[in-house]
Amino acid sequence: MSSLLKKIKRLIIKGNYQFTLKAETELESDGLIIEDALESILNAEDIYKILNSSNPKTYKKEKLYIIKSLTYDDILIYTKGKIAKINKQDQFYILISSKRSLS
Repeated sequence: MSSLLKKIKRLIIKGNYQFTLKAETELESDGLIIEDALESILNAEDIYKILNSSNPKTYKKEKLYIIKSLTYDDILIYTKGKIAKINKQDQFYILISSKRSLS
């Protein structure tokens, strides 16, 4: 398990996460709840993909982390998120997208 995934998991365990409205809507439309997405991340063994992106509001470069993992009920969930920094310290894991994975 990468140190980056460990960092994300620690942020989740500490309760330092936020879901965007989009992520909450995706979960709801798939019949899932927030705890399903969190459980999936905590069960993950690796980060599926890291994307280099630009924030559409600030145009600052950022990394987005895609994690695909199972819940305890064997539901494969896709999450996309980023680590938000406040005063140059990692503060929150922001979930931008969270839904059932089709693959």
